[in-house]
Amino acid sequence: TLARAITGLLPPEEGTVTFDGRPLANRLADRPKEDLRQLQMIYQMADVAMNPRQTVGTIIGRPLEFYFGMKGRERDKRVAELLDEIEMGKGFVDRYPAELSGGQKQRVCIARALAARPKLIICDEVTSALDPLVADGILKLLLRLQKIEDVAYLFITHDLATVKAIADSIAVMYQGRVVRYGSKTEVLTPPFDAYTDLLLSSVPEMELGWLESAIKGRRMASGGN
Repeated sequence: TLARAITGLLPPEEGTVTFDGRPLANRLADRPKEDLRQLQMIYQMADVAMNPRQTVGTIIGRPLEFYFGMKGRERDKRVAELLDEIEMGKGFVDRYPAELSGGQKQRVCIARALAARPKLIICDEVTSALDPLVADGILKLLLRLQKIEDVAYLFITHDLATVKAIADSIAVMYQGRVVRYGSKTEVLTPPFDAYTDLLLSSVPEMELGWLESAIKGRRMASGGN
């Protein structure tokens, strides 16, 4: 609900959405193209976020055409660059969503969002439908792309282990209201309010690169074999 309200897909019943110091129109249809460009979203279910009849190249290329008027070779070159950034390569440009794995579909959605060169990308439960290994790869990719593209993320998730692994600042919400907000250190340092304490006590520890650490530990235990 929060993500839909921010993006204008679900106009708020009261209050305003402020972005970069200025209010945004409540309805998506009332927002100018530049506001749409600067605020992109990656959805939880990549399957329903992509047109199954469009190729990967078309999906990534549409924002380039819509926001920047790119066509032909200029567009195709940028599509190829984005495919390289998401570690898939131009060999995927003519494939359809049905030919992709779940992780690959989410990577294409990431590339589509980045194509608009936004200031902020809302990541709405983007790893919840993926297995842990694929999710770990997606999180690493997002962190790497953040540095390359100079973009901020608003990461909406119920997976607090993921939050612990990647967040800079954290807002804890309960029944639509923010009950705790601050830097990761501030939010994860006691004393806690009752709801935050309940959340944190129910979450196992997780770190990016957990798979590599597990493999390394197993090799050491087996004498390097």
